Amino acid sequence: MADLFDTGGDAGDAAPQGRAPRPLADRIRPGSLGDVIGQAQLLGPDGPLRVMLDAGALGSIVFWGPPGVGKTTIARLLAHETDLHFVQISAIFSGVAELKKVFEAARLRRRSGHGTLLFVDEIHRFNKAQQDSFLPHMEDGTILLVGATTENPSFELNAALLSRAQVMVLDRLSEVDLEALIARAEAELGAALPLEAGARASLIEMADGDGRALLNLVEQIAAWRLAAPLDRQALSQRLMRRAAQYDKSGDGHYNLISALHKSVRGSDPDAALYWFARMLEGGEDPRYLARRITRMAVEDIGLADPEAQARCLEAWQIYERLGSPEGELALAQAVTYLALAPKSNAGYAAYKAARKAAKSTGSAPPPKHILNAPTKLMEAQGYGAGYAYDHDQEDAFSGQNYFPDGMARPDFYQPVERGFERDLKKRVEYFNRLRQERDGS
Repeated sequence: MADLFDTGGDAGDAAPQGRAPRPLADRIRPGSLGDVIGQAQLLGPDGPLRVMLDAGALGSIVFWGPPGVGKTTIARLLAHETDLHFVQISAIFSGVAELKKVFEAARLRRRSGHGTLLFVDEIHRFNKAQQDSFLPHMEDGTILLVGATTENPSFELNAALLSRAQVMVLDRLSEVDLEALIARAEAELGAALPLEAGARASLIEMADGDGRALLNLVEQIAAWRLAAPLDRQALSQRLMRRAAQYDKSGDGHYNLISALHKSVRGSDPDAALYWFARMLEGGEDPRYLARRITRMAVEDIGLADPEAQARCLEAWQIYERLGSPEGELALAQAVTYLALAPKSNAGYAAYKAARKAAKSTGSAPPPKHILNAPTKLMEAQGYGAGYAYDHDQEDAFSGQNYFPDGMARPDFYQPVERGFERDLKKRVEYFNRLRQERDGS
C-alpha cells in the first residue's frame, strides 16, 4: 500500500516515531473498493465502475458529487486495483507548467511499461485551454484521467473532454452510511463515542452527508475527556452545526429553485416552504426568490387565479418595505398561496404557440378590413372596407376574421376546468359558438 497512499506504510500502521499523528480519516481509509462505505450504485456487482474493472476496460472518468463522499479515495483505490501509478493534482494550485511536468513524467513512465492514473481534484476550475491539454494524452494512453468535481460537468467541462470520459455521479452519504463510518472510526479508536443515542443522531445530522466532515467531528469528540455521555443539547453546545452546502451561483442554487418551483406546481405547500426556507438558510437573496415566485404565478397558475400575480407583487413590495427577516414572511405566505392556488399553464402554452405561429407566418399583413384608412388612397385600396363594428352587432360580437388572409384559424388558448379559467372556458366556447353561427349565416 506504500505506492498507493505515499505514507511509507500500510493504511493501518501507527505513525512512525518523530512524525505527526495521522488524521483519523487517513487511518481508516479503505484498503480496497469493497471496503468503501456508500456509492453502491457505482461499486456494487452491477455498478458501472465494477463492470468496467471486471472487464479490464477502465476508461477515463469524471466523478461528480458533493464534498466528502469518497471521490479521492475511490480514485486511489482504482489505481491500486489496476496497478497504475497514482498521481494527484488540484486544479486550484496547478498551472500549465505543472501540467507539462505531469504529462512528461507519465510519458517516461509509459516508456518503461508503467501506466499512470492522473487524479485531478476540482477539475472544473481549469480553463478551456487547460482542459484541452489533457486530450492528446488521454487519446494516446499516456494517462488515464480521473477528474473530480462538485459542479455540474455539463456546464463546467468542455464537450471534448466529456466525450472522452464517463461521468459517474456520487451521492451524499446516507444516515446508514454515516453510522457505519462512525462504527469504523470507533473500532480504530478502540472505544465508543461518549454520546447518548439522541446526540449520536444529532452528530450524523451535523455531518449533512459529508463523510470527511463527520470524521473531523468524531476526532474532536474522541479528544474530549468526559465524565458522562453527552445528550443532544450538550453536544450542540460544544459543536457548531455544519453549514448547509449551497452556492448561490452554482449547481445547488439551480437544484433548489427547481425543487421550489416544482413543489409549487405540484400543489404541495409544505415542500414548497421547505425549499424556500432551505434557500434562505443558504443565504439566497430574497429579491431573487420574489422574482422567481412571481414567475411561478404567471407560468403555472396564470388565469386560473388572476389574483396570484397580485399577491406575489404585494409580497415583493412588503419585503422591500420591511426588509429581513420580517419581509420574508410575506414571501413565505405568497409561496403558500401559490401552492394551494388552482393551476393552469394554458396562458403560457398559448403564448408559446402564438410566438411559434408568428415566426412561421413571417410578414403576412393583417386583413384589410381591420386596417384604418386615414387617407383616400388607402380607402381606395380597400383599407377598412367591410369592417363590422362589434358594438353595433348583436351580442356585441361580429365574429369577423382577424388573422392574415389565407391563414387557418389557430386554437392557441385552451383554458382548463379549474379556478377562474372555468369561467373563461365558458366564454371561449360561447364566442366560438357565435362565430360558427355568424359564419353559417
